Formats: sequence, structure tokens, C-alpha cells
Amino acid sequence: MNGPRILLPLLICVCGAGALETADYDPGPLKPVDSRLRVAVGDPAPDFALPAISGRRVRLSAFQGRRHVVLSFVPSAFTPVCSAQWPGYHIARPLFEQRDAVVLGLTTDNIPSLYAWVHAMDGLWFNVLSDFWPHGKVADTYGVLRSDGTCERALFVVDKAGIIRYIDVHDINRRPPLDDLIRALDRCQEIEHPAP
Repeated sequence: MNGPRILLPLLICVCGAGALETADYDPGPLKPVDSRLRVAVGDPAPDFALPAISGRRVRLSAFQGRRHVVLSFVPSAFTPVCSAQWPGYHIARPLFEQRDAVVLGLTTDNIPSLYAWVHAMDGLWFNVLSDFWPHGKVADTYGVLRSDGTCERALFVVDKAGIIRYIDVHDINRRPPLDDLIRALDRCQEIEHPAP
């Protein structure tokens, strides 16, 4: 391949109420993983506060004692795999809510780009956060900042005690299976409410 190209056909991805048509940027196949983790399952999740497209700052530790948190790092707005992954979580909202969990979406894109992208997807129920400045600081802290300045496609499940219970640094070219994520949240519920 001679480098990035713009897809001329429209990508159709399924969102909450129907189909969304958008012209997405296709970077072509990428190195599956291009970073080294700096955290492990069982570690306290590094805290952060980032701006959301809603205009407020969201702090990870604000969910402690209240909700399990799924940190969903994705590489870039307006790219095909990312534009399918987050709408999938939008559709699966009841699965997260039944498990007392919230999703936080993170990228190194700036707020205006994320705002446009989320609105092109007809909105999402979860907070979308910008790790743009200082560029990729949170992604770097977790060890999922790629050498080109984008994030890995990575999932971290942080339980209500603020402990990382699941990590999936996934092949950046593919969507992570939702089933694996839901099983990880079920394990958080089991830890929180052990069987007698």
C-alpha cells in the first residue's frame, strides 16, 4: 500500500436508531500493537481528569465506590473500526447498566474533532474524552500511546475500588469482542458480591 487513502464509498455502520452514512478515513492495515503497557491487572488505575465533548471535565476517581468503569481507548475519530466500535457500545447500553458500569471513551483527538464525530454518529450515551493536551498523557500513563501519537485500541475495566480488573490491548485493525468485556464486568460483580 502506498500510504493512507480516503475511502470513496460510504461506510454504513449501525447506530441506535438506524444506519449512519459517513465517509471515513481509512489508514489501511496498521501494526497490530505499537506500545508497551505500564499497568497490570490488580494495579490501582492511574487517576486522570480530561475534558469531555459535553464541555465539562471528567475525573476517573469520581466513579470510585459508585460504578465500574470501562476505559475504551480508540485510535482516531472518523476511522472505520472506531466508527463501528463505539456505536456498538451505544446499542449495548443495557448490558453495561445491568452491571453497574459506565463507559469512558478516550482518544488523542481534540474536542472539536470528537464533537463532530460523535454528532455524526447521532450521539453516544457515554462520555467521550479528549487526551489531546498534554498530548496523549493519559494514554502514555497507561502504556497505550502509539509511536504515531494515537492510542491503541485498548480496554481497561476498573472496578468500584479503583482497581484494574481487565486489560485488552487489541489488534488496532479489529474490534474487541463485546462478550469478553461483559464477562470481565461480570467478574467485577462477583468480586464485589461474592457468593456465600
